[in-house]
Formats: sequence, structure tokens, C-alpha cells
Amino acid sequence: MKKKYILWLYLFLFATLADIALIIERSEEYRFFTKPAILLGLILYFYQLSRPIAQTLLSKSILAALIFSWIGDILLLWPDLLIYGLGAFLIAQSCYIIGFKVARFHPGQVGSVNFVRIFFSNLPIYFIAAFIFYMINTNLGGLKIPVAIYMIAVVSMLTMAKERYKNTSGESFWQVFLGASLFFISDTVIALSLFYQDFPESGIIIMGTYATSQLLIVMGIRSHIINPKKNEA
Repeated sequence: MKKKYILWLYLFLFATLADIALIIERSEEYRFFTKPAILLGLILYFYQLSRPIAQTLLSKSILAALIFSWIGDILLLWPDLLIYGLGAFLIAQSCYIIGFKVARFHPGQVGSVNFVRIFFSNLPIYFIAAFIFYMINTNLGGLKIPVAIYMIAVVSMLTMAKERYKNTSGESFWQVFLGASLFFISDTVIALSLFYQDFPESGIIIMGTYATSQLLIVMGIRSHIINPKKNEA
């Protein structure tokens, strides 16, 4: 890792800590500066890191996912723009799904697909998502369909990350899978706090898990780019 790239990670770390501190102090007005800076650091880091493969689908999809996540972060600073922020993150999730599919040993190989195994191995994820939707359903109003579509996208992203097992290096798999899992947790807490019952620590949990998830995903893709066929998971 080149030292000049690390500078952007310092921006990410400083912005994350500052944003969480503002949440604790309930100084929401200053988050217009800290929150957008969080992913800006990761975007610039990944852009510099992936320049040698800038024309590949992997680089374009992950960079697009980060950019649309950044746009979603900004839009969600205004509660009235929730639906637009949701749309930006929906596009980001779709880009991550493509990126996770590409970041494998043989991304274009179809092979045999055991749908029964896939269904039952991911059943806990489906159950949790369905239970969360059941809890918030009555308070969604006109957002039922958009939220349902978004939850399907989040679950698909997590299952796609899980399906990379033994299809990339062990380091890349676990970083991306843990990152996708934390993304799922962050979105779950957002849904519960907005449409079920908020609690004082929700903001800290949301931003803590969200920032960590994005970092882990980027580092997992980095591991795949640097050494995609290092020891199997």
C-alpha cells in the first residue's frame, strides 16, 4: 500500500470519529461537514488504488457503489429527501452486487447452481429481513414498496458476498462478507429507528457499523485486486 493512499484513509477515520462525536453531542447541524467527508476519503482512496484497473467492470462497479452511497449520505441529511436517499443507496447496492460477482476466481463461469442449498444456507438472512419488515410494516405508509425493494437489494448484496466463499482469497472473502453484514445491520437499525421505535444509541450504532462496513468492503476488494488467488477461504 503506497503511503500517499493512506492519507485518504486518515480523512475517512477522522471524519468518522468527528461525525460520531457530533452525534453524541447532538450537534446535527455540523454533520453537514463531517458525514459527506467519510465516504469521500474512501472514494479517493479506492480511486487511487484501482487506477491500474480503472477500465474493468470491478473497478467501475465498486467506485460507482461508493459514489452513490456518498450521494445517499448527503441526501439523508435532509429527512424530507429520504426516498431519494433510499434510491441512491438502492443503486449503490446494485453496484455492489455486480462488484461482488466480478470479484471472484471465475466471475463469468456459471457452473451448476444448487438453488435448494443456496435457499437453506441463506434462510437465516431471509428470516431476519422478513421479521424486520413485519415489525416496521404498519408505519411505512406509502414507503412500503420502496422499502421492500430496498430490503431485497440489501439481502441480495449480503447473499452475493456470502457466495464468494472459496471463490476468492480467504482475506478478501471475510472482509467483504463482514462488511456486507455490518451494512445489513446498519440498515436494520435505521429501519427500526425510523419506522418502529428510536433509541438514544441508534445514531452511533448506525454510523459506526456503516462506516466500518464500507471500509471492510473496500479493503476486501483491495485484497482481491492485489492477490486474488491467495490461499482459498
